[in-house]
Amino acid sequence: MFVIVTYDVDVRRVNKVRKILRKYLNWVQNSVFEGIISVSNLAKCKAELDKVVEDNDSVYFYELKNPYMLRKRVIGIEKNLFDEFL
Repeated sequence: MFVIVTYDVDVRRVNKVRKILRKYLNWVQNSVFEGIISVSNLAKCKAELDKVVEDNDSVYFYELKNPYMLRKRVIGIEKNLFDEFL
């Protein structure tokens, strides 16, 4: 499935949340990740985040069963913040 994740967490936990999400998805913008992920990996990701996120934080998951139903338009420069290794 295709997932978009946004988060708003306390500054003390931003790096922990970002590190977890980078293991599973592509970092496309500050506080926004997206990508194709299996149901089992999504469950693992959510379990890891559940250990870090506190009561005043929020993490939103937008799950699309069919990624072809999504139209993505970018105004300006599309950021490519994930690392590519050869």
